[in-house]
Amino acid sequence: MTSVLLVRGGNGTFRSCRADGHAGFAAPGSDIVCSAVSVLLRTTMQTLEDSDDILLEADTSSRGMLFFSARAKRTSLETETRLVYAGDFLEHGIASLVKEYPGNVELQIQTGE
Repeated sequence: MTSVLLVRGGNGTFRSCRADGHAGFAAPGSDIVCSAVSVLLRTTMQTLEDSDDILLEADTSSRGMLFFSARAKRTSLETETRLVYAGDFLEHGIASLVKEYPGNVELQIQTGE
Protein backbone atom coordinates (compact mmCIF):
# COMPACT_ATOMS: atom_id res chain seq x y z
CA MET A 1 0.00 0.00 0.00
CA THR A 2 1.12 3.54 -0.71
CA SER A 3 0.65 5.84 2.28
CA VAL A 4 0.50 9.57 1.59
CA LEU A 5 0.78 12.23 4.29
CA LEU A 6 -0.18 15.72 3.10
CA VAL A 7 0.54 18.62 5.45
CA ARG A 8 -1.29 21.89 4.86
CA GLY A 9 -1.12 25.23 6.64
CA GLY A 10 -4.11 26.63 8.49
CA ASN A 11 -5.00 28.72 5.43
CA GLY A 12 -4.87 25.66 3.15
CA THR A 13 -1.39 26.21 1.78
CA PHE A 14 0.73 23.22 0.87
CA ARG A 15 3.48 22.58 3.41
CA SER A 16 4.78 19.09 2.65
CA CYS A 17 3.95 15.67 1.30
CA ARG A 18 5.42 12.26 1.97
CA ALA A 19 4.56 9.07 0.11
CA ASP A 20 5.85 5.68 1.23
CA GLY A 21 5.45 2.18 -0.12
CA HIS A 22 4.26 0.56 -3.30
CA ALA A 23 0.56 0.32 -4.10
CA GLY A 24 0.70 -3.41 -4.81
CA PHE A 25 -1.98 -3.24 -7.48
CA ALA A 26 0.25 -4.92 -10.07
CA ALA A 27 3.84 -6.06 -10.53
CA PRO A 28 6.53 -3.40 -10.08
CA GLY A 29 7.04 -1.50 -13.31
CA SER A 30 3.47 -1.99 -14.48
CA ASP A 31 1.47 -0.73 -11.48
CA ILE A 32 -0.95 1.95 -12.69
CA VAL A 33 -1.79 3.03 -9.14
CA CYS A 34 1.87 3.66 -8.26
CA SER A 35 2.24 5.53 -11.54
CA ALA A 36 -0.80 7.70 -10.82
CA VAL A 37 0.48 8.65 -7.36
CA SER A 38 3.94 9.38 -8.77
CA VAL A 39 2.57 11.60 -11.54
CA LEU A 40 0.49 13.65 -9.08
CA LEU A 41 3.39 14.11 -6.67
CA ARG A 42 6.09 14.82 -9.24
CA THR A 43 3.90 17.25 -11.21
CA THR A 44 3.12 19.19 -8.04
CA MET A 45 6.77 19.18 -7.02
CA GLN A 46 7.97 20.39 -10.43
CA THR A 47 5.30 23.09 -10.62
CA LEU A 48 6.32 24.47 -7.22
CA GLU A 49 9.99 24.22 -8.13
CA ASP A 50 9.38 26.42 -11.20
CA SER A 51 8.29 29.35 -9.01
CA ASP A 52 11.02 31.83 -8.10
CA ASP A 53 9.19 32.78 -4.89
CA ILE A 54 8.96 29.23 -3.49
CA LEU A 55 11.75 27.30 -1.80
CA LEU A 56 11.36 23.58 -2.47
CA GLU A 57 13.20 20.85 -0.60
CA ALA A 58 12.92 17.24 -1.74
CA ASP A 59 14.14 13.77 -0.84
CA THR A 60 13.86 11.10 -3.51
CA SER A 61 16.83 9.10 -2.27
CA SER A 62 15.12 5.73 -1.96
CA ARG A 63 12.72 3.80 -4.18
CA GLY A 64 9.20 3.73 -2.88
CA MET A 65 9.55 6.99 -0.95
CA LEU A 66 9.16 10.62 -1.98
CA PHE A 67 9.14 13.63 0.33
CA PHE A 68 8.99 17.29 -0.54
CA SER A 69 8.19 20.51 1.25
CA ALA A 70 7.66 24.07 0.08
CA ARG A 71 7.56 27.50 1.64
CA ALA A 72 7.29 31.01 0.35
CA LYS A 73 10.53 32.98 0.06
CA ARG A 74 8.45 36.16 -0.10
CA THR A 75 4.83 36.43 0.93
CA SER A 76 2.55 37.48 -1.89
CA LEU A 77 -0.99 36.72 -2.98
CA GLU A 78 0.32 34.90 -6.07
CA THR A 79 2.63 32.65 -4.03
CA GLU A 80 -0.03 31.89 -1.44
CA THR A 81 -2.54 31.10 -4.20
CA ARG A 82 -0.04 28.75 -5.85
CA LEU A 83 0.60 26.93 -2.55
CA VAL A 84 -3.14 26.61 -1.83
CA TYR A 85 -3.75 25.26 -5.31
CA ALA A 86 -0.89 22.75 -4.90
CA GLY A 87 -2.50 21.48 -1.71
CA ASP A 88 -5.93 21.28 -3.34
CA PHE A 89 -4.53 19.51 -6.41
CA LEU A 90 -2.79 16.84 -4.36
CA GLU A 91 -5.62 16.37 -1.89
CA HIS A 92 -8.26 15.94 -4.59
CA GLY A 93 -6.04 13.81 -6.82
CA ILE A 94 -4.89 11.40 -4.10
CA ALA A 95 -8.41 11.27 -2.57
CA SER A 96 -9.74 10.23 -5.97
CA LEU A 97 -7.23 7.37 -6.09
CA VAL A 98 -8.14 6.33 -2.53
CA LYS A 99 -11.80 6.17 -3.54
CA GLU A 100 -11.05 4.06 -6.61
CA TYR A 101 -8.28 1.90 -5.08
CA PRO A 102 -8.93 1.85 -1.30
CA GLY A 103 -6.77 -1.23 -0.75
CA ASN A 104 -3.78 0.32 -2.49
CA VAL A 105 -3.59 3.98 -1.44
CA GLU A 106 -4.27 5.77 1.82
CA LEU A 107 -4.24 9.51 2.54
CA GLN A 108 -3.74 11.35 5.79
CA ILE A 109 -4.09 15.11 5.94
CA GLN A 110 -2.59 17.22 8.70
CA THR A 111 -3.52 20.85 9.06
CA GLY A 112 -1.53 23.28 11.13
CA GLU A 113 -0.39 26.84 11.49
